[in-house]
Order: sequence, then C-alpha cells, then structure tokens
Amino acid sequence: MHTVETSCVIAGGGPAGMMLGLILARAGLDVVVLEKHADFFRDFRGDTIHPSTITVLGELGLRDRFLGMPHTSIRTLDAVVNGTRLHPIDFGMLPPPDDFLVMAPQWDFLSFLAQEAAAFPGFHLLMETDAVGLIQEGGAVRGVTAHGPDGELEVRASLTVAADGRDSTLRDAAGLRPRRFGVPIDVLWFRVPKPDRVPPSTLAYVDQHSMVITIDRGDYFQTGVIIEKGGFDTLRAAGLPHFHRMLGEVAPVLAPVVDAIASWDDVKLLSVQINRLDRWFRSGFLAIGDAAHAMSPAFGVGVNYAVQDAVATANAVAAPLRSGPVDLRVLEAVQHRRLPPVARMQGLQLAAHEFIARPGGAARLPNPLPAPLRALLTAAMPVARRASARIVGRGFLPEHIAPELR
Repeated sequence: MHTVETSCVIAGGGPAGMMLGLILARAGLDVVVLEKHADFFRDFRGDTIHPSTITVLGELGLRDRFLGMPHTSIRTLDAVVNGTRLHPIDFGMLPPPDDFLVMAPQWDFLSFLAQEAAAFPGFHLLMETDAVGLIQEGGAVRGVTAHGPDGELEVRASLTVAADGRDSTLRDAAGLRPRRFGVPIDVLWFRVPKPDRVPPSTLAYVDQHSMVITIDRGDYFQTGVIIEKGGFDTLRAAGLPHFHRMLGEVAPVLAPVVDAIASWDDVKLLSVQINRLDRWFRSGFLAIGDAAHAMSPAFGVGVNYAVQDAVATANAVAAPLRSGPVDLRVLEAVQHRRLPPVARMQGLQLAAHEFIARPGGAARLPNPLPAPLRALLTAAMPVARRASARIVGRGFLPEHIAPELR
C-alpha cells in the first residue's frame, strides 16, 4: 500500500472540500484532496453562488477572475404563485459590490477552485480516488485509506476532514450519526430547451398542485419539480403525457417545450434530506458541508453553507496545523460557530416545505389572489426583500477569510 504524508487530508472535492483545500494551500500548508470521480461534471448539483461566497472569492483575490467566466448575474429572484408574479428577494439591497447572485454550473465553480489551488505547491488533488476508511490509532484519527487508479492508498495526516457529502463514508466510519428531519418532498430534475418567449428570470412557479423550479443555463432551463416524498412511481404510472400537462399547468412558460422530455430516462430523482450531526468532530477528525448537515434545495443555499464551513474551518485550523495535530477544542469551536446558522436555515427550509414548497402547499393561498391580498403582499415586499436578501444572500453568519490567510 502506497503511503502519503500530509498536514490535512480532505475527502470530497465539492464546494466545502475544494474551498478548504485552496485556503490551506494558500496558507503554505500541505493538503491532499481526494475526489472519487474522474471529473466534476455531475449535472444535478447546486448552481447558485451567493453574494457571501463572491465576497470570500474577493478576499482571496479571485473575484474578478471568477466573474470573468461564463455565468448569469441575478439581482432579483421572482416567484409566480397562483399566476401572480412576486419579487420576494432583491440582492440589490445588499451593500455593494457583492449585491447579486451568480448562476453558474457547479462543475465550472469546482474546476475554477481546483485550477487556482493548483498554483500552490502544497495542494494535491487526487481524482478517481475514493476515501473508504479511517486510520485510527490511540483513539484518534490519523488519516484515511483510499482506492485510487493505482490501487490501495494510505494518506496519513494531522487532520482528516470529511467533506464527502450527505452519504459520507468517513462520517459513518467515525461513528457519527446524523439526526434526520422529516422532509415531505422529493425533486425531479431534468432539462428543457428555452421557449421562444422567455419571461423575466423566475426561480419558481407554484400552484396548488406542485412547484416548478427553473434555472437559466443559457440555452436551456435546468428544471426541478417538487413531488410528494416517495411519489415518483405513482407519477410514472400516470404516464409522460400527464407529466407534460402538469408541467404546463404549473409553469405555462414551459408548455411549448415539455415534449423535449421524451422518456422517464430524461428525469432524475433527487431524494431530499435535511439532517445534521449533533457532534461534528473527533480527535483528528472534522465533518463539514453536507457530511455535517444536509440542506434541502429550498433557497439554494447548500453551496453557500458548504463554503462558509470551509472558511470557518480554515480560519481555525491553519495555524495549529503548522505545528501538528489540532487540539480538540479548536475543532469543537468550528462546530460551535457553524451549527447555529445551519440550524436556523434548516428550520426555515422545513417551514417553507410545510407552507408552500410541497404539493398542495400553495392551496393555502386563494387562486386567484384577491386584490386586497395582492395589495398587502405588494406593500410588504420592500421589507421582505431586504430581510430575505440578507438571510438568503449572506446567511445568518457570513464568514470572512482571516486577515493572516488573505
């Protein structure tokens, strides 16, 4: 078995793992990131880069280079509820210059981070390398075992970070079990071409039957449909024509293009989870991102919260790693800082699912909305936009790169 020695080994090349690896390598540390796939191209991943993440890129001196890549900048997020267009989020109300949201395929974002990190001699990204277990000695984690293109691999490290997603292998190996919260929905993901007539950028269309998410990817919409948890088999049994009609009724803008969904093979099921660990760490080990807390797609904050975890972790562990193992109290402090904002956002996501973001949820609102209710919503929108821009765009506790790491 080949053995590698490093300061920090990170399992998972998603937003949390890549951002943490980049920051630690910039700080002069040796870091190994293990990514089990051959590339970053996975279609059904979060595409939203929130204002606070753009701020982090700016603090790393990468903002302009990132914004030079193909992307879509959005200052407002609209939703059409029972035929009424609402403007609940206006990122333009945030302090400039990071007063907008970026829509970019996650694979482009991850490739960008990998390219920037590769400029530092201490950064090592091992693709097609799957972390399968922990090296544990004297009650502490001392690294990982992995399968790579050349066979078995052992990466020994002062700190092991599990950033390997909501089905984390290393989290399980560390004996950490997440607390799961019941989520009443699943999401179906697929692509449809843009129709000839495209409305203003619209995140979601909602009626009493379902919720349709439309993400602009240039020449097509990455589209999601909310269904009842476990309801995919029933929907398939009703047939594709029924599915096409449902899409056209909830999101009329898609009616001309739904026939592009030619078979159920074009539709992918995402089983939505919300969970979190009560304890994120052990001696020599820390879980972050989805490995510590799976977020639902509500508000599109998964990437942002993963990046915030990575920044908080790097700020805390960079200095201790220069002299060896990280004290357990340092790892505990990372959890103590990040757990409250995560729990608050997950609470909002659960409330959103219960009220409107599930089939039948919008039936609580009259259809069509009566004039007094429309007027009330219009009057309340300026206050709502300011609060939602801050909560969604920056989060409950936005992180910043420590001055000594910039």
